[in-house]
Amino acid sequence: MNTMNDNGSGGLAGKYLTAVLDREAYGFAVLKVREIIRLQKVTPVPQMPAYVKGVINLRGRVIPVVDLRTKFGRPAEMTERTCIVVVHVGLSVGASVPMGLVVDSVEEVVALREAEIEPTPAFGGTIDTTYILGMAKVKGQVKTLLDLDRVIAADALQSIAAIAA
Repeated sequence: MNTMNDNGSGGLAGKYLTAVLDREAYGFAVLKVREIIRLQKVTPVPQMPAYVKGVINLRGRVIPVVDLRTKFGRPAEMTERTCIVVVHVGLSVGASVPMGLVVDSVEEVVALREAEIEPTPAFGGTIDTTYILGMAKVKGQVKTLLDLDRVIAADALQSIAAIAA
């Protein structure tokens, strides 16, 4: 996906997987999504940020797991619909790491046109919105489109990548 540095909506048209976190909908570029799996036992890893729940064994490969609800300061409660979305998150140019994202539920894949995506609104100078690609209008609802490469801070990504190595 092509993005603009100023969080404009240019080049963001495409397919997005929408997922729910605490009754709010978020979209991830489908090209980043590898699979959706049931919630399973997560092995904790010491000295990680609170939103890094630990790791899982996915077909013989160790995958770090991040709880997006905790990352976004939302209450974290597990239900029968809670699942893990396995994505590839970019570390640097050409390098990526598989990662599991815990979400409350997965909704659907939507194809968005440029006209359905608004630029990220200004929330004030001290609020970091660089991880938001834009705001999509889908079926009368607003869904926040996330830049998965920026959702997790670069320094945390390096320590998470070390787990997967």
